[in-house]
Amino acid sequence: MAPRSLLHAVVIMVVLSATGSIPAVAADSPEQLKAACDKGNAAACDSLGWMYWKGDGVKQDIAQASDLFRKSCTTGDPHGCVNLGVMYAQGTGTEPDPVQAVALYRKACDGGEPQGCSYLGTMYMKGTGVLEDHAQAVTFYRKACDLGDINSCAGLGWMYAEGIGVAQDPSQAEPFYRKACEGGALETCSNLGTMYINGTGVAQNPGQAAGFYRRACDGGELGSCGSLGLMYADGIGVAQDPSHALTLYRKACNGRNPQGCLGLGVMSVKGIGIKRDLSHAAHMFRKACDGGEALGCTSLGIAYQFGEGVKKDRAEALRYYGKACDLKNQMGCERLTRVKTGGR
Repeated sequence: MAPRSLLHAVVIMVVLSATGSIPAVAADSPEQLKAACDKGNAAACDSLGWMYWKGDGVKQDIAQASDLFRKSCTTGDPHGCVNLGVMYAQGTGTEPDPVQAVALYRKACDGGEPQGCSYLGTMYMKGTGVLEDHAQAVTFYRKACDLGDINSCAGLGWMYAEGIGVAQDPSQAEPFYRKACEGGALETCSNLGTMYINGTGVAQNPGQAAGFYRRACDGGELGSCGSLGLMYADGIGVAQDPSHALTLYRKACNGRNPQGCLGLGVMSVKGIGIKRDLSHAAHMFRKACDGGEALGCTSLGIAYQFGEGVKKDRAEALRYYGKACDLKNQMGCERLTRVKTGGR
């Protein structure tokens, strides 16, 4: 059983896009921060630099921000090194210089700044400013994770799950995903749910899976709402409850999650927990298909082939079976061939 087909893609996108600036904590006024910075308080320089970068309480001045981050970095605040590194990586106020960004991230990492280690791992992961080296990326993500950077824990889980930079070992992915989930990275809670429902790297445990999906869904990770809805619809890991399944499917579908729309379509066809309504089912299958859910396309093809909730239309049936087949749905491919050759 695989309630969710996409297991890890979100995680790596989080890690690979982790080159944004880091806000400093600044409770003081710009004047107070300037006075502290002038007296050698490196953290104050960093906070004031952030304010100039974003135009927060002062007129935006990128050059001034860069000078303040540099001063912060050279006087001992690794946070300032990270922000200066981001400016070089992005080409903010200067020509892009990934090599200089790497040097600054390395200095920040050596100083115990988790984002410095995380961003350095990303540079090695992508081969930006350094030779691409996934093993080195693992090293720096691990250091960042140990220092509390949740995105890096999530990235490590993905790398163990996929065997990138390390020997593939889903069982090693689990503790990193768990740490990230506990830190609020909802996609990793969903990944854990999928691992436990499929028994990938862990002992199969549908009850555990439901708990992780519930945590992710409650936090707004809509794919998990769809997965949890399927479990309630079928009574897997939880007591069967069609009404609650509908609630979860609606939440997912209303948030444009195609699995939720597919679930609503299936329940409308079967009349489970809801009045049987083939027209509504076809509408839900269309939404699921438009969102890239292959089984939604196959189901809509069936609706057009047999005139269930829509006007019978062989051409439309072929079109949706073809789309399902393009999305690697075997049933869609089989039905496409059958209808083309005159079968049912």
